[in-house]
Amino acid sequence: MIFVEDKEIVIPGDILADEEYNSGRGTFKENNKVCSSLVGLVAIRDKKISVIPLQSKYIPKRGDVVIGEVTDIRFSMWNLDINSPYSGFLPASDVFGKEKRELNRTFDVGDVLFLRVVDVDEVKKVKLGLKGRGLGKFRGGILINITPTKVPRLIGKKGSMINMIKDETRCEVIVGQNGVVWVKGDPSMERVAEKVINMIEDQAHTSGLTDRVRDMLAKLLGKELEETETEPETESEDLETESEDLETESEDLETESEDLETESEDLETEPETESEEVKLEVSEETNDSEESKEDEVD
Repeated sequence: MIFVEDKEIVIPGDILADEEYNSGRGTFKENNKVCSSLVGLVAIRDKKISVIPLQSKYIPKRGDVVIGEVTDIRFSMWNLDINSPYSGFLPASDVFGKEKRELNRTFDVGDVLFLRVVDVDEVKKVKLGLKGRGLGKFRGGILINITPTKVPRLIGKKGSMINMIKDETRCEVIVGQNGVVWVKGDPSMERVAEKVINMIEDQAHTSGLTDRVRDMLAKLLGKELEETETEPETESEDLETESEDLETESEDLETESEDLETESEDLETEPETESEEVKLEVSEETNDSEESKEDEVD
């Protein structure tokens, strides 16, 4: 027997179900009852019941794609803030190989990078890398932070929610699994995208979100959106089931990683968007310097 409904908000100690149900993430069993261990939303899947926290910190996992900001430069690595209790580091060897280079000429403090989590050791040291399509340095744009558990809702089923925002604002939008979102476009459209993304985070646990997002975009963008809107109503109904994806079990994260791979292809195709191309950029800087010296001699 179950005592709560799917997507119902619960608090620690609330009894969710009897012994017929299995205890999932955010729950515990006591006296043959499944109870909540935190404040969050109930997620019921078959005979497994879990609680998704309303607020949580990002816990890095190998294979995740994240957005990080360079906070410090050391002799052989960059340290990055990845919106987590644990900081990440990018080894210089992953960028330059065995060559010796000045690290701050490639990535400086304050630069924002799109990276992959390569490894997480037993003390939660997070090794990051730039090997992969679309990974590299961002230029311009704004950053928006959301609760990491709301990332699947922001992306939507098969990327539908985030693609709607991108199509209507004509902004580039990249979502990191650590809850950091990069948006670049016309400044006025960046602000529109930011408002919509914040609304999705606030109302991620509610039904009918897709229609409200569409209405909000129509209100913020005016008649132009209403005239170009062509999405079928049936798609809106299908997207409502996306709230089930809020549970961040490992199998869900793997699925979202594939979605984010697709998103990363929309990143600017500048030299720094791949680790190999980062090396090319460094090489070009050296060539530019040599050409400048030759011009001075001439």
